[in-house]
Amino acid sequence: MAASLHGDTPYSGKTVTSVPVTPYTTSVDVNITPGTILRWHCDIVRRRWAAKSKPKRPGRPPTHRRIIRLVLRMAADNEHWGYRRIAGELAGLGIAVAPSTVWEILKRHDIDPAPRRSGPGWAQFLRSQAEAILALDLFTVDLLDGTKAYVLAAIEHATRRIRILGATTHPGGQWIVQQARNLCMDLDQAGANVKFVLHDRDAIFHEGFDTVFTAAGLRIVRSGVRVPRMNSIMERWIGGCRRELLDRTLIWNLPHLRRILAACERHHNDHRPHMALSSAAPLKPLPAEITDLEAFRVRRRDRAGGVIHEYQHAA
Repeated sequence: MAASLHGDTPYSGKTVTSVPVTPYTTSVDVNITPGTILRWHCDIVRRRWAAKSKPKRPGRPPTHRRIIRLVLRMAADNEHWGYRRIAGELAGLGIAVAPSTVWEILKRHDIDPAPRRSGPGWAQFLRSQAEAILALDLFTVDLLDGTKAYVLAAIEHATRRIRILGATTHPGGQWIVQQARNLCMDLDQAGANVKFVLHDRDAIFHEGFDTVFTAAGLRIVRSGVRVPRMNSIMERWIGGCRRELLDRTLIWNLPHLRRILAACERHHNDHRPHMALSSAAPLKPLPAEITDLEAFRVRRRDRAGGVIHEYQHAA
C-alpha cells in the first residue's frame, strides 16, 4: 500500500520511510521493506571491504624488464628454441618464469613462440657451417680472339681463400672431373677441414664430378634454381674479380687469361683485406700497429700490368 508524503501514513503491516520533499517535488510514493534496508547495508559493507582488498595492479606481478630482454636475446640467438626451451634455460640460471609468461613476451614482440622444427634456414646453415664449406662456381670470360673461356674457381667460406682451379675453352666432362681430383689433393695437403661442397645446378657439375668429392667423404650441397644468394660468397668474388680486373683488362688469349687469374689469386690470398677476417688477408695476418709514424714509409707494388695496386712497408 503506497504512502502519501503529504498525509498521515496508515498502518499497512510494512515499515515505510519518508523521503524528504524538496521545493521541486510534489508527492513521491515509496515502498521500502526492512529487507531492502538490510540488503543495502550488506552491499555497502561488501563494497567497502572489496575496495580495501583490491590489488593495486590486477593479475600477476609484471615481469622484470631485464628478464624480458634476456628472453628476447635467447630467442634471437637461438631461432629453433621454443618458449618452453627458453623457460628451461632461465630456470637453469635461477630465474623462475612460467612458460606461459615466456609465450606472452614472445607474442608481444611478434616472435613465434613455437618455431618450426624442420631445420635451420639457409643463412643460419651457412653461418654455422662456415668452417666446413667449400663453394665452387664456373664463370665465363670473353677473349679478344673471339673465343669464350670458362674458369672454375673455389673459395673456402671460413678463410676466404680462393683457388683458381683451371681455365679452358672446352669444359668437357673429363676436364671438370680432373679439376675436382686436383682440388681434393690440394685440400688434403693443406689439411683443410672441409665437409660440404656447395655449387649450383649447372649441367657441367655432373654425377661424375660429385662422385670425386663423395668418395673423399665430402657432402654435396646444391643451391636452388636461380637463387644466386645461396652461393653468395662465391658470386661476390666473381663480381669483384670482374669489376677490379677482368673488365679493366684486354685479355688476348687463354694463356694471357691464366696469367691474369694467377695474379688475381695471389693478390686475393696474400694482400686483399676482407671484412669477415677483420681486414686481414686469407693467408696473411694483420701486422703490428705502427707506433713511429715519422719513420713510416710505404711503397706501391703493381700486379697484372698495373691494374692491381698493393701497398707495403718500404725496406
